[in-house]
Amino acid sequence: MNEKIKALSAPVGTTLDRWIDLNQDQFPYATGELSRLLRDIGLAAKILGREINRAGLGDITGMAGSENVQGEDQKMLDIVGHIRFVRALKMGGQVCCIVSEEKEELVLTGKNDAKYVIAMDPLDGSSNIEVNVPIGTVFGIYRRKTEIGTPPEVAKDALQKGVEQIAGGYVLFGSSTMLVYTTGYGVNGFTYDPSLGEFYLSHPKMRFPAEGNIYSINESHYFKYGEAVQHYLNHCKREGYTARYIGSLVADFHRSLIKGGIYLYPATPGVYPDGKLRLLYECNPLAFIAEQAGGLAYGNGQRIMEIAPVNMHQRVPLIIGSERMVEEAMRFLK
Repeated sequence: MNEKIKALSAPVGTTLDRWIDLNQDQFPYATGELSRLLRDIGLAAKILGREINRAGLGDITGMAGSENVQGEDQKMLDIVGHIRFVRALKMGGQVCCIVSEEKEELVLTGKNDAKYVIAMDPLDGSSNIEVNVPIGTVFGIYRRKTEIGTPPEVAKDALQKGVEQIAGGYVLFGSSTMLVYTTGYGVNGFTYDPSLGEFYLSHPKMRFPAEGNIYSINESHYFKYGEAVQHYLNHCKREGYTARYIGSLVADFHRSLIKGGIYLYPATPGVYPDGKLRLLYECNPLAFIAEQAGGLAYGNGQRIMEIAPVNMHQRVPLIIGSERMVEEAMRFLK
């Protein structure tokens, strides 16, 4: 058999669905609902990816003329992303409620017999849509605290610490579409093959490189940051670290995970005094992934996943990335 035929006949790989089935025994008391929920997320990601790829043709890259709960202008794709995920999760029937960046109130699915709660940013980085920069979805999954069969409650079901997540992940819509997630047993990445309509395992057992020298922060706020942050940034420059900042959380975090590095969005007096990023559906899921990949995540001087949320859209500072670089940053910022 010549080399071209060998290449064409090589196994394609393990699909996301197959991977989920193979690893369901990690949950000894599972009855399949979480596996089905992860499949529902994969389906929604495929649908949203199609919408993003067609955004310029369908004229849905612009403003929607509305604001989300944080007062940020919504793009039409923000709303499309929310609709696609909510529809897929409602149809799947595994989620009793959804915390979404795009809705101030808890989204009830009507599935009071469902076991799970999901917190998500359906489309992060939407300000970059028109310039074709990578954007993403972030999600964290929790077991509900209220009794099965009763209506879910914000205080008990939505406001859970990150340590109570049973799964966390993100979807990156870039040169390829990737789904990266953890269920507490390591981190694995899947790349979407549009010709076959499937996610395939492409990045097994993902880990932060032991050494990294990339720092990612919005340096336009340098003079608004506190002195400790300024001292750290000066240190990075003295050490010859490489500055990279896309302005899309998922893309910046993914680069740090692949190449080694640190991402920071500290408190910014006069702009974002409590930090910009949301604890429940941005920081916690990425912190779960970071720790499972050998990294660290801190906010307000403590482990991100130990912060007790006080509202669904709470903002916190975030320092996340390779263990060595985060520890180094914390020596300046504590």
